[in-house]
Amino acid sequence: MSSPPLPTFKLLLIGDSGAGKSSLLLRFAEDAWTESEDARATIGVDFKVKMVDVDGQRYKLTIWDTAGQERFRTLTSSYYRGAQGVILVYDITNRESFDHLSMWFTELETYTSSPSVVTLVVGNKLDRATAYSSPSASPDVAEGGGGRAVTRKEGEAYARRMGAMFVEASARTRQGVREAFEEVVRKIIETPELWQKRVSGTTGGGGATVRVDGVGEEEEEAGYCGC
Repeated sequence: MSSPPLPTFKLLLIGDSGAGKSSLLLRFAEDAWTESEDARATIGVDFKVKMVDVDGQRYKLTIWDTAGQERFRTLTSSYYRGAQGVILVYDITNRESFDHLSMWFTELETYTSSPSVVTLVVGNKLDRATAYSSPSASPDVAEGGGGRAVTRKEGEAYARRMGAMFVEASARTRQGVREAFEEVVRKIIETPELWQKRVSGTTGGGGATVRVDGVGEEEEEAGYCGC
């Protein structure tokens, strides 16, 4: 007897080019890191599938890494359809990428099909801030100094204002990466309206099969390039 299909959730990564979206996805999906990836940018959309165990249940995640460049915005807008979770990424050493989050939230609100979509703001490249901070500096100085252009408090306050979760992470060191994706999954599970309408049937054991609109494993993966 074949196993029932896994519950499947669709996640998006959005944010400015160079914020580290592809770095986060590569680290989470393959536990890999490429030193040269910051110098390259995703062309169009990258797509990866990742199985993850959260609180004793296995889920299948289809994760879309959208290009941050303006010329690809019309291409990526269609990928918002059916998304249950959106991760907005900025670079904590690049103030402009943080300031542009409002633009990305506006796009998210325009194209997502549900007002209940789960959102998480990720301040990426945490390793660069700690690498440049003096070990002898006080916590307040270290948080605002070194390689930082955006403090943790600013990131937390902005995410709270937008009704989003918040985490700082480093794709290079793995810090906060897995936790970020798992928190999004947990929040989706806690938001039934995001997935109950996609239940297409039940198994003999009473488990539900969750389908994501417009997403299938047969989709070809775009070539990976670091963002």
